[in-house]
Amino acid sequence: MQLVDIHSHGGGGHAFGNTVDGTLAALAAHQATGTTLMVASLVTEPLAAMAAKIGVVREAMALEPALLGIHLEGPFLAPSRKGAHPPHALIHPTPDAVSRLLDAADGTIRQITMAPELPGALEAIERFAEAGVVVAVGHTECTAAQARAAFDAGARLVTHAFNAMPPIAGRAPGPLGAALADDRAFIEVIADGFHVAPESLALLFRAAPGRVVLMTDAMAAAASTEGTYMLGELEVTVAGGRAVLTGTDTLAGSTLVLSRALDVCAAAGIPRDEALEAATITPLKALQACGWRAPA
Repeated sequence: MQLVDIHSHGGGGHAFGNTVDGTLAALAAHQATGTTLMVASLVTEPLAAMAAKIGVVREAMALEPALLGIHLEGPFLAPSRKGAHPPHALIHPTPDAVSRLLDAADGTIRQITMAPELPGALEAIERFAEAGVVVAVGHTECTAAQARAAFDAGARLVTHAFNAMPPIAGRAPGPLGAALADDRAFIEVIADGFHVAPESLALLFRAAPGRVVLMTDAMAAAASTEGTYMLGELEVTVAGGRAVLTGTDTLAGSTLVLSRALDVCAAAGIPRDEALEAATITPLKALQACGWRAPA
């Protein structure tokens, strides 16, 4: 079975979207660890810079069919849940901004992470879904009701469950609680031992069977050496396998590869077949939720 990573920013010392050669090298670094198919994730930057990186990934896709498309993690994110995204580049999903990204990608965007509480977000979700793009609820302060409205508008995924979102609480289930209760929603999780506790990881698999997507959120240091890297505009320090914004404790992606995620799941007591499904079949199902079909 093919391991499929639908959310990764790079590896092997290279970030997706900087150069065509670097994009292909990042893909090759993950393939050397057992991953077969990937979606290239781009972090938030000003629209012109994101459009330029979209163009780079499109060139790489023409050379390497194992690159399935592009994931835009931003720029339509909540400032209070920005994580490793530059605040000055965060914007609202206006019709013009949505059009610029769709036009630049010309059908190559597979998913986009968005905070559904932003002004204009529900209309943007509908446009992206109609264009075959899977909208992922993430980097958000939204309530469960706002998440449900996003799923009704066409969103079908949650970006890295438990991270960059409100927690589940008794009277405020939040976006993850809404997703767990909605069979239309697939749920990403980073199983690297840093982002999510093993008990929470195992609980997620039990609560949403067949809907969990293992992904890496890897940055350039994955399958490479530790040290200092750039994630978009921001500097990241990697030590002990943990990537943080330099000078802070803010996690900035991961150094994870999918084969390692399977081991982390096993250590959390998750049956091997369930973890393998979450790294092979389910990621493709999530990408196909808005009509896209993987090449034969």
